Amino acid sequence: MNIRKLQLPIQTVSLITGFMTWVIISSLMPFIKEDIHLTATQLTWVTAVPVLMGSIMRIPFGYWTNVIGARKMFAFSFVLLLIPLYWVSQADSFWDLIIGGFFLGTSGAVFSVGVTSLPKYYGKEKHGFVNGIYGVGNIGTAFSTFGAPLLATQIGWSKTILAYGILLIGMAALNFTLGDRKEPQAKVRTSLVKQVKEVSRNQKLWLLCLFYFITFGSFVAFTVYLPNFLVTNFHLSKVDAGLRTAGFIALATAMRPIGGKLGDIMNPYKLLMLVFAGLTASAVLLSFAPTLGLYSVGCLTVAFCAGTGNGAIFKLVPLHFTKQAGIANGIISAMGGLGGFFPPLMLTLLFKATGHYAIGFMALSEVALASLILVIWMFYQEKLGLSASIIENTVEGIMVTNEKGTITSVNASFTKLTGYTAAEVIGKKPSVLKSGKQSREFYNDMWENIREHGYWQGEIWNRKKNGEIYLEWLTISAVKNDAGEVTNYSGMFSDITASRAKLA
Repeated sequence: MNIRKLQLPIQTVSLITGFMTWVIISSLMPFIKEDIHLTATQLTWVTAVPVLMGSIMRIPFGYWTNVIGARKMFAFSFVLLLIPLYWVSQADSFWDLIIGGFFLGTSGAVFSVGVTSLPKYYGKEKHGFVNGIYGVGNIGTAFSTFGAPLLATQIGWSKTILAYGILLIGMAALNFTLGDRKEPQAKVRTSLVKQVKEVSRNQKLWLLCLFYFITFGSFVAFTVYLPNFLVTNFHLSKVDAGLRTAGFIALATAMRPIGGKLGDIMNPYKLLMLVFAGLTASAVLLSFAPTLGLYSVGCLTVAFCAGTGNGAIFKLVPLHFTKQAGIANGIISAMGGLGGFFPPLMLTLLFKATGHYAIGFMALSEVALASLILVIWMFYQEKLGLSASIIENTVEGIMVTNEKGTITSVNASFTKLTGYTAAEVIGKKPSVLKSGKQSREFYNDMWENIREHGYWQGEIWNRKKNGEIYLEWLTISAVKNDAGEVTNYSGMFSDITASRAKLA
């Protein structure tokens, strides 16, 4: 039996179990509030607290996975969850639900285990798809949202929660038995706090956090918010509301591996542009409080875009964070969970203040629009960064001047070939390299050719910092803007002294 090949299905099923447990309270809320009186504000806090705990704990869960491996993390987590599960099943007050939900929320933190562990088994070209397949574990929320109410109508909500204990015990045993005892371990040489400080200096981390805050946050928020909202505002039955919410979850979950696969075969930033454009449009539609039909269209569009975005974002994480993937995954996924914590609270407060949810959905559209702009900016920054990397690592010396001929930048090969550092030549004229072997007419002809044809190419003698005169092959090109005006001149050269001596 190849244990390594079993890890993707085992960890995916484990995530399904974790997410089923994570939303058990919100899934059964229409039944719970019949026995435990809750105000609108208390109801929001009861459903939001597990989301908060599951989000915050994702950071240490990602770190601990690198320390002890996914096998132990899943097994220990499921065993420990039996305690708060029993507590919630016996709850008879608001505070019982808050305390039990607080600790039960760690079931949502297991998400960080798989996204940290599974990339170790696959090449980078498959990371998007693999994390997308693992993300199918989101379907666990659909299983609870639809299945838990059906079971509760037969045996009651308290016994339904207790029944989840059997599932947790079974999954703990499965991980302990078939989990990889020899999982490749990342070298953890620094503490959790130090790693968080190190990775937090990377600007891309916080932008990815924002993007996942919107995409996964939308998924979690709608999962928590829809069952009770559909019953209250559209007067649907509890089972019908659960079925519709399950459809939302199923679509978002199905799109996650597709989003990951698309991220493997195309630029993930282009994919995120489409995601945030779709979220902006759907949130605007929902803000107008449409009929149930149009409301369904808006919600399904959110599901489609959120699921696609969730898969694409975790394609980007291992590309930007190779040595600190566990911490980066934990922080980014934590921010996604927090994205599901705050919106329900904001929607409740706004509803109490205005009597409708329009402002809340309009706020989502504005944040999604801001994210779209940031993704476009990151896309072009990435292209500029690639161009800069190519220039810096090319073997030819490169010098760039402004339109007046003042040096603005040089690459590493320029320093290697001439002996001048960037600090020594930036702000000066290229004449600092002049050998004195070419006449004024030579330079006049060179610039006449550049003005007429846009470039000049040929041999020229120049002088290094140490005074050595060398022969170089030089290409000077005029760089123009969209209006056809020259903004810069770039020179690319190589030392051909030795090769010319051999020919002689």
